[in-house]
Amino acid sequence: MSRLSTCSIALNHHPAAEAFPIIAAAGYKKVDVHEKVHFLIFEDLCDYKALKAIADENGLQIANLATYLGGGLYGRNMMYAFHDWQVPHAERFTKIGFSSEDPAERKREFEQMKHTIDVAAFFGSRSIRVFPGNDDPETIDRMVPWFKRSAEYGAEKNVSLAFENEGTDGVGISGTPDFCVELSEKVGSPYFGVLYEPGNLTFNGTDYRTALETMKDHIVHTHFKDCKPVGDGYEMQHFGQGIIDFPWIVEKLNAWGYKGDFALEFELHDPKPEIGLKKFRDDFAALFDKRVNDS
Repeated sequence: MSRLSTCSIALNHHPAAEAFPIIAAAGYKKVDVHEKVHFLIFEDLCDYKALKAIADENGLQIANLATYLGGGLYGRNMMYAFHDWQVPHAERFTKIGFSSEDPAERKREFEQMKHTIDVAAFFGSRSIRVFPGNDDPETIDRMVPWFKRSAEYGAEKNVSLAFENEGTDGVGISGTPDFCVELSEKVGSPYFGVLYEPGNLTFNGTDYRTALETMKDHIVHTHFKDCKPVGDGYEMQHFGQGIIDFPWIVEKLNAWGYKGDFALEFELHDPKPEIGLKKFRDDFAALFDKRVNDS
């Protein structure tokens, strides 16, 4: 439980000064800060000292910065569209990050990456989320040198880079476990790898157990949410009401030497996150209590 974190995305309708006390009151000691309302990569738009002070006042460690570095505007548009959000200050990002054929664009993305790693180090964060360019497997070799440089800089600052498994298996890098492994192995750094999210895999028809086995040597961070089949698709659920075996996942990760956090990602509509964040944490803990009792 000491390794639990929560994603601040659920409270994007609250500024950090209001969101962080809610998170702390729900029993969390760590937070994955989402790049939208609570954090921005541009120094003139985000007061990092003030943000850290708010976290400190509430006994929270900013454990991960949920950014889209490496993917420029493409990565942000892809993820923001899911929530019907507009990307703030879109003109300040590159188009497709490290996938770009333009060396100047890749260099600009790298400068934004370095700056964000510096900010993560200031917060004492273990990691930042990144995005694999425009998610096209054909651009892996173009991205690799830049992610290598980013991982080397991250190693200097003790900050890891993790790209989240998203999308449909066989379509893009982030949705395809084999491509996730290919990119991670080509970068070849313990400070670079996959943000394992079994809910995303399940939504898109990929077996989360097989994917975990495939990517096990490259998992840097985790996000957890549960789901179950409904009609032709899946719907998010509270922990214990879905089909994902989180105790099995945690046992496997620990056995393989994973030392990172387990960030719970509340994206349900009922109850409201102001109440639901605590239920989410309690329900997750209950899964492990049940496993102990059943054994």
